[in-house]
Amino acid sequence: MTQDDATRTVGYQLKRVQAALRAAMDAALRAHGLTTPQYVCMELLGRRPELSNAELARGGFVTRQSMNVVLRNLEEAGLVSRPATAPSGRALPTRLTEAGERVLEAARADVLAIERRMTAGLDRAQAEVLLRQLDAMAEALSGPE
Repeated sequence: MTQDDATRTVGYQLKRVQAALRAAMDAALRAHGLTTPQYVCMELLGRRPELSNAELARGGFVTRQSMNVVLRNLEEAGLVSRPATAPSGRALPTRLTEAGERVLEAARADVLAIERRMTAGLDRAQAEVLLRQLDAMAEALSGPE
């Protein structure tokens, strides 16, 4: 495979889109005082309050240690709250604060605008096909060879 061929692979193009999406999100989220991992964490908590650190890490595609740092920074900023001790077991259930909900709502609007810009060339049917194809690709790589 030549260098020109390598840039025409699905994997290369997915990485190219991911890098462009991340750069656009980083720039937009900076105005809200957030990083992309912090935004993802807040989105997860907005949909499923009280997720554990491990669940947030899996959903955010980061390590548990990295998610701990994300949560600590969000907590210091007053955007999430966690009890001092776990109500049962070791997991500290995390919730968005009222301030966190407001920041998430504003940040989400900017992220959705980026999504619309990214998919502007697709009609609804094409977007649905793309989503199914991306799901199938992820599944193909998740299981045994």
